Amino acid sequence: MTEIVLLDALQAFIKEQTKNIMLSTRPEKGGTVKGTPGKRAAEVHKMRLPDKNAETKRIPYVLLQVITGVHEQNPGYNPEHTCKVRIIIATYSEDGGEGANDVLNVLTRIRVALLKAGEVGEQFLLRSPVEYIIYPEDTNPYYFGEIMSVWEMPHIKREINALLFDEITTETEVM
Repeated sequence: MTEIVLLDALQAFIKEQTKNIMLSTRPEKGGTVKGTPGKRAAEVHKMRLPDKNAETKRIPYVLLQVITGVHEQNPGYNPEHTCKVRIIIATYSEDGGEGANDVLNVLTRIRVALLKAGEVGEQFLLRSPVEYIIYPEDTNPYYFGEIMSVWEMPHIKREINALLFDEITTETEVM
């Protein structure tokens, strides 16, 4: 469940950081102003977009996806739990320079805010490195980039050790 809590915290954090960046939207067919896109802040979605058509119709958006997780609990060492999250940024613009710049602007705002904060939700710590890419493919009028981040997650305590410790303590007290 902690991955869901992490995504919720990231969603709230990114919405707050990007709420003032007004980005072009795709013009609606048969809209009131032909061929004129509107402007709004990017929507922030978790794991998947609402439907297949959303890949282009919902742009601009930020998509948060848990990619992998690692749990390590080796004897004699502190347990470790990490989670890799991919943050995809999608923008729209008829102007290629503006579209690529919009992706870079949103990506930079999110990346810098995450690095400054170092954590989200008071329990998830950001690890280095934070990787990012602007997709070089020609997908005009759509532009994409992504951030790869690794998060330290709350530790999961093994119940067996607690049970064994309780039994040993009880046996020792009886003697």
